[in-house]
Amino acid sequence: MTDRKITIAIDGYSSCGKSTMAKALARSLGYIYIDSGAMYRAVTLYSLRHGMWNQGEVDQERLAKDMPQLKVSFKRDDLGQLRTLLNDEDVEEAIRTMEVSNRVSPIAALPFVRSALTLQQQALGREKGIVMDGRDIGTTVFPFAELKIFVTARPEVRAQRRFDELRSKGDMTSTLEEVLTNLKERDHIDSTRAISPLRQADDARVLDNSELTLDQQDAVALSWARETIAQCSAPK
Repeated sequence: MTDRKITIAIDGYSSCGKSTMAKALARSLGYIYIDSGAMYRAVTLYSLRHGMWNQGEVDQERLAKDMPQLKVSFKRDDLGQLRTLLNDEDVEEAIRTMEVSNRVSPIAALPFVRSALTLQQQALGREKGIVMDGRDIGTTVFPFAELKIFVTARPEVRAQRRFDELRSKGDMTSTLEEVLTNLKERDHIDSTRAISPLRQADDARVLDNSELTLDQQDAVALSWARETIAQCSAPK
């Protein structure tokens, strides 16, 4: 009997390690990984590059007009790492800056942005055998995903992880306090926006990784995935 491929939706707060876990889970299962957060970051980068911000507000009319022209896709480099493409340009490093982080939540709250990217995400996941992470994957993008995981961790733990990541990439200007403030602001915006707010799906399994190592959280997620695949593959 061949195992049935499933869709795995992983949601959670910013910098809780969901992307790292999702990538590891996809590798272990031989599934395709899709980073939905990178898609919103790519749109944010586009808005910044094209001067659409004024006094902390984005020009929604201009962005809405350009959205049909924006295509976000993914490719693997020679080392097998996933790279984010914006209209076929590799923007993987450019979308990970604090400048983009500080603007991405307002962009992600725009209904026309969410609608456009949700359609692109659903098209990417039509064939099953995927792991996608984000803020509304289990509630909006793939509400019928066979496995939904909601990842969380204490804000202070998430801030330290994000701060260490920025340092490893050469950002020596951001402080831990700035990163923590940014995370709390993003949590508030993501959880209270009118369209597809961040929330735990009713049938999601919660994984609090505040005290877990990467290997431990990956083991939990993989056990849940294998359990779900076995259930879906069993004769009815």
